[in-house]
Amino acid sequence: MKVCDYREVEAQVAEEAEGVTVRWVISEADGAPHFAMRIFDVQPGHGSPYHSHWWEHEVFVLAGTGTVTMAGESSPIKEGTVVFVPGDVEHQFVNEGDDVLRFICLIPHMWLEGVAEKHRPA
Repeated sequence: MKVCDYREVEAQVAEEAEGVTVRWVISEADGAPHFAMRIFDVQPGHGSPYHSHWWEHEVFVLAGTGTVTMAGESSPIKEGTVVFVPGDVEHQFVNEGDDVLRFICLIPHMWLEGVAEKHRPA
């Protein structure tokens, strides 16, 4: 069992994303076998790169305002917004507000690549 304040987990600079930090608050190191929980802080005027990968994202916006772009289509996001980003879809999160854009992002562990496809119902 793990119980902590998310701020106790060290914030790391997000890969290829100036002005963005990530805290891996639940990971394989904590004994979570399938999914990781991350908390991102995006500073005003910054965002993630426009990118894609095999895994999906489930996102819950905790604070701030911004835009999520998926497959070239943009939508506003704010506190309370939920976002599902399917795997292999180009996406980007950008802070367009004056305060930090903070969101929870759940992803599967990398070892699951290909496993989900094999077990997907027809």
